[in-house]
Amino acid sequence: MSRRIWDISQVLRPGLPVWPGDTDFAFDRTWRMDEGSPVNVGKMAMSTHSGTHADAPLHYDADGLDAASMDLAPFIGTCLVVDARGVSGEIDVADLPHIESADRVLFRQWDAFPHDEWRSDWLPIAPETVEWLALQGVKLVGTDAPSVDPQDSKTMDAHRMVAKHDMRILEGLVLDDVPEGRYELIALPLKVGGGDAGLCRAILRELP
Repeated sequence: MSRRIWDISQVLRPGLPVWPGDTDFAFDRTWRMDEGSPVNVGKMAMSTHSGTHADAPLHYDADGLDAASMDLAPFIGTCLVVDARGVSGEIDVADLPHIESADRVLFRQWDAFPHDEWRSDWLPIAPETVEWLALQGVKLVGTDAPSVDPQDSKTMDAHRMVAKHDMRILEGLVLDDVPEGRYELIALPLKVGGGDAGLCRAILRELP
């Protein structure tokens, strides 16, 4: 019996909202069938943090692993989706449901993911929450926000707590149609040598 799949990835496209000042996504055809080429071939320009992506430790630790060197195991396996809509300020430990043997936790905060505009009013994850999750055995945290820290953060406290516990981060997930609960996560970051992040085609699959 087939298991239902939720695609929780953003569509990479011109006009994709990006972090203010970062590289806009661009796509152009270099070879075109309508101009006589036997094939269509395109080229892309983008930030390593475009759309749905996994932060590499190199993003927040000068001596951290690059995207090509990350172990893939944290990005595959059972996860818990937590509906954090209604939370204010930041996601605190008190906002979490009881977590039992959850290796990966994904947070939904948007009622509808802002595909066409950049919004800076997302819910960051408190560093104390990241540490509490790490102590429960969680090895990956994900969010539908662009970052686990506030946009204007200079200290990157949640990222630094992730580094302390050697966890992994997924950002820019699209969780609009995903009910709170447990799933199988598959979100493999691209193997980018020297990359501070790896773009992902992220999915959730119904558990057997």
